[in-house]
Amino acid sequence: MIFKTFALLIIIVFYNIYFIKMFIQKNQGIKTRQIGNYKNSSIRTVEVLMSIATFLIVPIQLVSIILDLTILNSSIRFIGFFIGILGDILFLISVITMKNSWRAGIPSEDKTELVSNGIYKISRNPAFLGFDLMYIGIALLYCNVLTIIFSLFAIIMLHFQILQEEKYLEKTFGDNYISYKSKVFRYIGKR
Repeated sequence: MIFKTFALLIIIVFYNIYFIKMFIQKNQGIKTRQIGNYKNSSIRTVEVLMSIATFLIVPIQLVSIILDLTILNSSIRFIGFFIGILGDILFLISVITMKNSWRAGIPSEDKTELVSNGIYKISRNPAFLGFDLMYIGIALLYCNVLTIIFSLFAIIMLHFQILQEEKYLEKTFGDNYISYKSKVFRYIGKR
């Protein structure tokens, strides 16, 4: 029962952060969710697949939790809880730090600012890292074939999204982004 509570807590906190931030931005006239709106077909394809992956993982996680489907022992599951909570915390810090520059997907017309302060001094993609850690945490809490497959699919698609966003950021912010990119690693660490 404790692991069900842990897993549900991680998921509820994570998606509350996501949707509350979207709601706040919507009330400020900002369209946060821009997945699939970009004109370039390869960007649109990656974003749509990423969206499908991140949508499908939720019912898989919930079914695994409800049916208590796991092959791991309690020690590993506790580690999964802490990894999942770390993902929630990183995600929260990243969306707060980005302020109104946070978007889900590559904006086709919006002008945002390059954020390189706060947590972005040690990770170019802390929000995506938060997603990844949340998925890994739940997969350790409820480790089974489906959670592993769907978690890997979501993590891979998020990585492809990062690669698309890097091209966009380089094109949009030019030398400022290139300089930032040379100092801070994609996921975590500084040069």
